[in-house]
Amino acid sequence: MLEVAFDSGERFNLPCEYLRVHSPSAEVQGHGPGQQGLVAGKRGVNIDAIEPIGNYGVLLRFSDGHATGIFSWSTLYDLGVNQERNWKAYLEALEKNGLKREP
Repeated sequence: MLEVAFDSGERFNLPCEYLRVHSPSAEVQGHGPGQQGLVAGKRGVNIDAIEPIGNYGVLLRFSDGHATGIFSWSTLYDLGVNQERNWKAYLEALEKNGLKREP
């Protein structure tokens, strides 16, 4: 779990799996509109390291070796605000594609 707090007083607890499957990396987001990928099998993933990237955001190094895609503060805020909706859509996409959360 990654806890992120903002100056507004808002605080979000973002599970590692949620962050991994919503990474801002090209692997997940693609290289253009409509090219998003669906990442499955990440239920037990963890964060091994968090590296600050200036004042812009953080690079999360995941236990599955994924370490691309910088999580800007605005991205983390958006993931926090929309966590319930995003997670529901992710689970529905997994089911629709016959994929599982388990590795």
